[in-house]
Amino acid sequence: MAVKHNVLAVILGGGAGSRLFPLTKERSKPAVPLGGKYRLVDVPISNCINSQVIRIFVLTQYNSASLNRHIARTYRFSPFADGFVEILAAEQTPENPQWFQGTADAVRQVLPHIRDWGIDTLLILSGDHLYRMDYRGFLARHYETDAAVTISVIPCTHDVAEGFGLLKTDATGRVVEFSEKPKGEALETMKVDTTNLGLSADEGRERPFLASMGIYLFKYEKLEELLSRDGAWMDFGREIIPAAIHTDNVQAFMFDGYWEDIGTIKAFYNANLDMTWPVPKFNFFDAEAPIFTRSRFLPSSKVQNCEIRDSILSEGCIVNGARIYRSVIGLRSRIERGAHVESSIIMGADYYQTIEEMREDKMAGLSRIGIGEDSVVRRAIIDKNARIGAGVKLLNEAGVEEADAPDGSYYIRDRIIIVPKNATVKDGTVV
Repeated sequence: MAVKHNVLAVILGGGAGSRLFPLTKERSKPAVPLGGKYRLVDVPISNCINSQVIRIFVLTQYNSASLNRHIARTYRFSPFADGFVEILAAEQTPENPQWFQGTADAVRQVLPHIRDWGIDTLLILSGDHLYRMDYRGFLARHYETDAAVTISVIPCTHDVAEGFGLLKTDATGRVVEFSEKPKGEALETMKVDTTNLGLSADEGRERPFLASMGIYLFKYEKLEELLSRDGAWMDFGREIIPAAIHTDNVQAFMFDGYWEDIGTIKAFYNANLDMTWPVPKFNFFDAEAPIFTRSRFLPSSKVQNCEIRDSILSEGCIVNGARIYRSVIGLRSRIERGAHVESSIIMGADYYQTIEEMREDKMAGLSRIGIGEDSVVRRAIIDKNARIGAGVKLLNEAGVEEADAPDGSYYIRDRIIIVPKNATVKDGTVV
């Protein structure tokens, strides 16, 4: 199916990303590195490009500098096409003196920029979900049912359903009810016959709930009407969608693939580590629907006298005499002799240190960027440009759930140790 020419996508960059702190300490949530060489925002943008939706706005308001750089350096379309990927940062205007107050308010505030394109369909996406979808099927369902709104839903089991906004549909797939994270008896009333949307009888019994993925298609005129109906409505899931269900044709589109909300440190950690398995849930090795990112023209990684198992090794790394098990090693990572990295995410570095810089660091008693000699890193996330000294042990053997180092050199969330961007962990430190 060819996509209609007047479709535009808006990717919501999210709020402050507090649940992903400290990874969002110096960057917006969509700019958080993923899988060794990508950024979270590359996933929805690539899904759009692979679906022939090539007019894309990314909305953001927090720590947007690194996201701006990534978008500007990565996504450049032919001058003979009308494709673009542009950042729309929150701005104060006489009409809207406030920053974005929620997902719906963010779209409301940028309507003047969207309106210029004369579109009839708006695709609204999240910037922190990990999945691969061809939106052309989603669009086809939207047009075939003449829906005012179409919501992408994923069937789920009883044990995870209460963590999502759930939709109830009739036999035709029309949404008739929405409930935000129901529990108990309210949860039971949200069961639907998911075989109507394509599941087999066995799958339907196992996954009788439909969770909203936070992915929407709107008739543009209807969206403007909904956003102007009550200027106090700030959120799609809590306000706009429930209101539309009562007055308009709201349809469900079932997605039955891998989908993960990368909204917490634990979810981020697990999603990255899953990529190290022989057959991961999310596979970057897909020639039909590649995930795009910035071309960096880095040298091949150099590995000397190492033991590396079940791991991802990105470009431009120098690994010397280290042991690495089930870990994701990011761009330009440097791991020294005797280091042991296990079940960890090493994000790498934004640049290479020169010989002179490393010499000056040594004279000043500083560790070079990377993992120092004889250090042990287990169940940790090491952000970019971090300096892990020699003989450091990042283990959390006490199983601490949450902690903050007084000097900001590390944090613990969900028992996972996180060393933030540009931080230094001194020689011999034990966590």
